[in-house]
Amino acid sequence: MPLIPSPLLARPRAVVGDGADAAVAAHYGDPLREQRMLTEGLAVVDLSHRDVLTIGGQDRLRWLHSMTTQQLADLSPNTSRESLVLSPKGHIEHALHLVDDGTQTWITVEPGTGVSLLDWLTSMRFMLRVEPLLRTQEYAVLGEPISGQTSAADPTGWLAWVDPWPQLIGDTAAYGPVEHPANGRRWRELIVPRRQLEEAVGDRPLAGMWAAEALRVAAWRPRLGFESDHRTIAHEVDWLRTAVHLHKGCYRGQETIARVHNLGRPPRRLAFLHLDGSGHVLPARGAAVLAGDRQVGHLTSVARHFEDGPVALALLKRTTPTDALLSADGISAAQSVIVAP
Repeated sequence: MPLIPSPLLARPRAVVGDGADAAVAAHYGDPLREQRMLTEGLAVVDLSHRDVLTIGGQDRLRWLHSMTTQQLADLSPNTSRESLVLSPKGHIEHALHLVDDGTQTWITVEPGTGVSLLDWLTSMRFMLRVEPLLRTQEYAVLGEPISGQTSAADPTGWLAWVDPWPQLIGDTAAYGPVEHPANGRRWRELIVPRRQLEEAVGDRPLAGMWAAEALRVAAWRPRLGFESDHRTIAHEVDWLRTAVHLHKGCYRGQETIARVHNLGRPPRRLAFLHLDGSGHVLPARGAAVLAGDRQVGHLTSVARHFEDGPVALALLKRTTPTDALLSADGISAAQSVIVAP
């Protein structure tokens, strides 16, 4: 299903995004100012290109619990969870932002992935009382920081998914530091009727995806399709901390989760890079990361942060020394370890 262009692209100074974010704005004229407004809790981000699904039926939570990585069977209404769908070999296929309203479970996923997720869910129904539906035509998503006075439930009655990152949720493990740079980060996604998208934004300023992505990169927060590829396992990008319960019932890909956690280390590791900002050009996402003249990984996300300057996330070979001098597209990069080798 093609992405639905956002009506908010008609706002003054909106510049259309690209790639996975082509249906929403990259920025509204001043991406660094938009970042500041987000950190101050003043702005909202158009995420209406994310796909929205609902799961109805009495067996919905037990069913989702049996197929994905997080403990969901006893999920209370209005409690947010993140869960992954893995391949039989344990590679990440979908990342679910999930909240149940007591009647049905709402899930938002990366743009353009909803149809494939729905097809898989439908094939796994068997005789259970579940009803998966794709609702992207009817509902849209907005992202916003949560202030100290803002609850997970929106006063308008719109449902909200609250991002758990970087907390450790349930019986899990951290592959990155416990003293995480994103500690204290509070972010949520509002799920609103698409016809009320303008109303939900109201008179608040809009921030584009460049601003949201820069803050995500600075928080070391993995994103499906960016920090993941066809062979990514959760350990490599520190995704166990929010999305994987280590001692729950069997699910597809669990053997890989358990084996790597108990017996080994992941073959690659996520790292945060401070890029040399003396030039005006950023390296491209996907660019090779070199240690000397040897390729040791690739850039997964690149952004310009309003305080830290040019920054990136990169997947590196596990054996890459933590003090290695790195570069990408000829631009030098200083490494901060996320997943330890």
